[in-house]
Amino acid sequence: MQDHSSSSAVRERRPASAGAPLYCNALEYGLCGDGATNDQPALAALVDRLGSGYVADGRARVIYCPPGIYSIRDAGTVWRSGVSLIGAGPAATRFLLSNEGNRSDPTPLAFWTTVQHGASTERHIADCTFADFEIDGAGVAMAEYSYLAKGLGLQYVVRGTFRNLFIHHTAATGLGCDFLQDSIIDGVVVVGCGRLDNGEQIGGAGIGVGIGGWGATERLVIANCTTLGNGTNGIFLELQKDYWAPPRGYRIIGCHSQGNRFGISDWGADGLIVSACTITGNLDSGFDVSAMGTSGVAGRGGLLTDCVVDGNLRDGVSLGNTPGPYTVRGNRISGNGRHGYHGHDLGHGYDGPVRDVVIEGNEFWGNGLDAIRFDRWMVDATVLHNRIRNNGRQRADAATGAGETVRYGDRSLVDRSANWQHDGHRGKVLRVGRSVALVAANTGDELTLAPVRPDAISAWSGDVPPPGSPYELDAAPDRRAGITVNAPLDSATLRGNRIWDNHEHRTQTHGLWITDRGSCVGCRVEENDLAGNADAGMRLDTPPVGGRWSRNHDEGDWG
Repeated sequence: MQDHSSSSAVRERRPASAGAPLYCNALEYGLCGDGATNDQPALAALVDRLGSGYVADGRARVIYCPPGIYSIRDAGTVWRSGVSLIGAGPAATRFLLSNEGNRSDPTPLAFWTTVQHGASTERHIADCTFADFEIDGAGVAMAEYSYLAKGLGLQYVVRGTFRNLFIHHTAATGLGCDFLQDSIIDGVVVVGCGRLDNGEQIGGAGIGVGIGGWGATERLVIANCTTLGNGTNGIFLELQKDYWAPPRGYRIIGCHSQGNRFGISDWGADGLIVSACTITGNLDSGFDVSAMGTSGVAGRGGLLTDCVVDGNLRDGVSLGNTPGPYTVRGNRISGNGRHGYHGHDLGHGYDGPVRDVVIEGNEFWGNGLDAIRFDRWMVDATVLHNRIRNNGRQRADAATGAGETVRYGDRSLVDRSANWQHDGHRGKVLRVGRSVALVAANTGDELTLAPVRPDAISAWSGDVPPPGSPYELDAAPDRRAGITVNAPLDSATLRGNRIWDNHEHRTQTHGLWITDRGSCVGCRVEENDLAGNADAGMRLDTPPVGGRWSRNHDEGDWG
């Protein structure tokens, strides 16, 4: 059993317990680091020995692993309070995980969980640092996916530090630790994790943190981390029980998330701050706030600020089934395959109106469809002082082809007879018989296709289509506006936005479009500059009701 009342022991400055030194060179305590010997039994014994010392005297211990390759086979190590694992740096100190002798065991490097060990607020672990080493999870294979096949899998941790780690190619989440209190994840690089996750299963992320176990506040900072090509999310926070209140206290700062399914996701926090991050090239949304997590509860009350959200295959910022509020302020949201900002309904989770969303001071440009699109009932939204230009880049007509001019690659289609508009098909679905792929970019005669899943070689779920196979691409939507209202919009404020297209061949058709499914009741639409779009400043298929419409430039008969 873990001991968690160490503060008085530290104040009393007890001497170190006999047989449990404060600092251990792992090579002097049974580990070999030669890449051949299974070092897991020796590591487990040392962790248990030092953990018992911490229970006895309240003084934290350090295991130092010098440069070497430490093979961890067929079992994970149950971690203990007061035990830190420190290496000589990623690539110098490497832990190779393998379950070759026991394919049913997920074999994380270290774990302490509710299900397996009874972890809880009363049975937490404390004062542990994991720093300066590499975890290679490529050697773990399982007949069935297990979310426990992580690099690190700890729950209920107090004063945990995870710093300067390189974690890659684990079967499930790379760093998957839940209920972290007064903790920090700093400078962690996670690549190609979740490789056995089909994209819809639990976990499978680069950095995944389950939240809510400590109640209303969990104090955690995730800073300066890089997540690349992970199976589901680059970084995500996920409320674990639908009857828990979404907790506060999280910050994600200065991180880079690229080539994952989702970049950064808020699946159940209250007041998450995401700041100064680069979120690019992810296969679905760049930043996702939704009810897709385990509990079916979306984040709310958060702030996305000063980020670059660029080149994601679908939406840049996606809000689905959150009650609000949420603030999106001061970001560059550009080059995404579909919408820059998209509020929509997932069909599950919270189904009432989204309240108090603020979209302020952002730069939207070069997105495939609308810069801002509301497909969900919004109340008291504010869209203020945004610069919205040159969107609607997905503008190409429908296209088909077959025969001797058509060739396919792992992630490409070439049709020598085509003459497509540059990136006019970006974000579209390519259909070849029963196979589908997503277009990431195109030239006049070549489509570049997105991988079928993060870190995949091919864009195809099956074999590459034979040469000459017929293909089809749907036409782009006729209307692609700066702001599109395709759902009820009540008591909103749209003020001071500059919405235009300055390209020679304009693709952003309207500044503001209220569709026949949308409405605008009691809204304040004032001082927006809508001049310079391809078709018109405004298109109002549903006339607005009430509110104030005034001093908008190029608004037609309104105002």
